[in-house]
Amino acid sequence: MNNLFQRASSHWVKYSEYEVKTVADGTRYIKPAPKAKPIVYDPLKDAENLVVDALNVGLLQMGRAEEKIINSAVMDFIHKYGLLGFMTALPTTPHFMLYDAAYLPKNHFIKEEAMAVADYAALFFPFEKPEFKSKKDNARFDVEGDRDMLALAMTFSNQPIAMSMSLQREYAERLDWLLTQFKDWAFTFVSSFLYYEDYDKNDEPTRNLYRQGMAAFGGIAPTYHIALLDKPTIVWDFHSLLLGVQMMFSFMLTDEANPLRACRHCQKAFISTHPNAAFCSPRCKNQYNVYKSRAKKD
Repeated sequence: MNNLFQRASSHWVKYSEYEVKTVADGTRYIKPAPKAKPIVYDPLKDAENLVVDALNVGLLQMGRAEEKIINSAVMDFIHKYGLLGFMTALPTTPHFMLYDAAYLPKNHFIKEEAMAVADYAALFFPFEKPEFKSKKDNARFDVEGDRDMLALAMTFSNQPIAMSMSLQREYAERLDWLLTQFKDWAFTFVSSFLYYEDYDKNDEPTRNLYRQGMAAFGGIAPTYHIALLDKPTIVWDFHSLLLGVQMMFSFMLTDEANPLRACRHCQKAFISTHPNAAFCSPRCKNQYNVYKSRAKKD
């Protein structure tokens, strides 16, 4: 995993503060706070922790943790890494703003196979809508009176217009969509982990169930280019944090040297330093042994 990304780069934006806002029908959204400052960073510099943190939000849901604990974990993740970028992750191309419609592969969030571009973009701007103008082979949105947003738009001017829009302060993502995505990743991880962990204990129908769950995992593959920086560097064109996590998670699932594991005590995901590691920390190992010892006495 480290060798794969040591000469790689990508860029995303997180804000200094986020808030939860609710629309009239009760749907909750997460968006940057009004005075929050944007921070450009490289998610590949902390790829392993990014994936593990995403999985652990989903594992809280699978473990039926309290709603307030799960929602707090979502906010912690977003403050650390930013929103996922559903707007550019779901369509067949991140350049959809140049067309009449956004075309959508099968997904868990939108049933329609195609939507008018304006209607699709409106899903991510439920509170304030940027003024958008599109002509053939050209599109732009207006940023007025906000130097931070103008600087951000200029920084990502070479990216698809939809990506630049999804990094603006007015952009918002539904909380229930975020929860679903984190849970999907966790389900994929658990399916893979248990398939091999309990292979000899499970019958063939159970194994097939895990295989089917893994077969559903996938998405639109990101592109890349090579930049001549201080050394030749692979620059991944994720266009969304969601696709970045998806790709990094895929490589980590197949990494035999440092496999993803689930702690036998706390059930959290962690990166194993050797294939047979069962605990995420010495503390969890000690607590597990104490619990087992007491259970035997009882």
